[in-house]
Amino acid sequence: MNFIDATKTIRPVMSFAPEGHHGNTSNLHLLHGTLPHEVVCTENLTPFLKLLPCKGKAGVSSLLDGHKLFDASFQTMAIDVRPVCDATGDNCSVEMEQSVDMVLDIARSKRPQDNPIPRPLPIDQIECDTSKGYNGHDTCYPLNKGTEPAWTLEEVFGRPLRGACPLAEETGDAANSFCINAPPERTIEVKTTGKFEEAKLASDTLRCYKLPVGASFDLVLPEQRMTTGLVLPNPPLFAARTINGHGQERGSTQSVIRSPSTTDTVEFVYLESLPWFMKPYLHTLRARLDTTSDSPIKETYYRPAIDRKRGTHLELRMLIPPNSTLTLTYDFEKAILRYTEYPPDANRGFDAAPAIIRVLSPNKGDGKGVYIRTTSLLLPLPTPDFSMPYNVIILTSTVMALGFGNIFNLLVRRFVGVDEVPAGAGGIKGILMGKVNRLKGIFGR
Repeated sequence: MNFIDATKTIRPVMSFAPEGHHGNTSNLHLLHGTLPHEVVCTENLTPFLKLLPCKGKAGVSSLLDGHKLFDASFQTMAIDVRPVCDATGDNCSVEMEQSVDMVLDIARSKRPQDNPIPRPLPIDQIECDTSKGYNGHDTCYPLNKGTEPAWTLEEVFGRPLRGACPLAEETGDAANSFCINAPPERTIEVKTTGKFEEAKLASDTLRCYKLPVGASFDLVLPEQRMTTGLVLPNPPLFAARTINGHGQERGSTQSVIRSPSTTDTVEFVYLESLPWFMKPYLHTLRARLDTTSDSPIKETYYRPAIDRKRGTHLELRMLIPPNSTLTLTYDFEKAILRYTEYPPDANRGFDAAPAIIRVLSPNKGDGKGVYIRTTSLLLPLPTPDFSMPYNVIILTSTVMALGFGNIFNLLVRRFVGVDEVPAGAGGIKGILMGKVNRLKGIFGR
């Protein structure tokens, strides 16, 4: 949070709606800050866990480990705070919701930390395609096993779930529950020494377990061949965002938004918060639909950037017809930074925050809204040669050393002609005479 400053903060107008109960909205200020790239540290999880009643010692949060969390293929943490009032509006409280999203590779997560290097399985444990001509006792073309892999909570997260949190004040069936979404035919075994309860909520695929207090809780899913899978709901929109062009001076951005619905027209707000060194040309903004020539943009809010003070703020309210694809493009100019403004890994590029899409209609009616985020962008900027001072220092020092050595030799060395050297000066006799004369000079004789 301490890395989010004024250059990364905007005041959204249409993209976010306040959640909860707000009596007087005239005194409210909405700020949105983004940090597209952060140095990962396992200690980033510690302040997040300190906000929980059991501090990560019990409950679902006991599964969180910094090494496993930040080693995931994708991870994000969020804290949502909103005021909640009763029906009369007299008794209000502040509700804080903490969430962690992780995408884990089961095979990678099951590797031990002391030996994480992947190694091939023995050939007798691999299913081979025997129809291949080169199939033999030592040659194999592996096939997909077609089964769900076996895993447990302890194998994936590195620790079991340490029971329910006794300080939680939840009541009802959902209190101290751990839920897993799996097909009905998937076998799930419970490994615990305490008392637990199992229930199916909302659908046959959602299984919830009442956690025991003071006892470890683990779920074991054996290897199993499945005939059915989970039916995932379709999102209201699909979005992809890329940087196009080449060169160190200008570029362009393209966002492709597709509506999978065949019946509903989707209304949404598109938000971009760009860094100040990425300066878009608003007159090059184009929004095109593949099904009609009408412009999908209904409202535009634009706030230009100020160098080193604030970034660019762009919001668009658009409509996309059913089963259509919308392409949004604009050109931008790359600014020149001072050499002190480059990070240590400047040649990697600079991160631009992902675009945020808020779906306005059709609305689910839960009051939270639907938000879609694209991937962040990696922007290459003109980068100076930071090794040049080092090269100049080395070259200058070498030239100075060579020049000083030659000049010093000319100043202190005395050149004598060959004919001026005594005849016996170069032999053994001359060397001995020189030693004797030196000793006489030392002792004064």
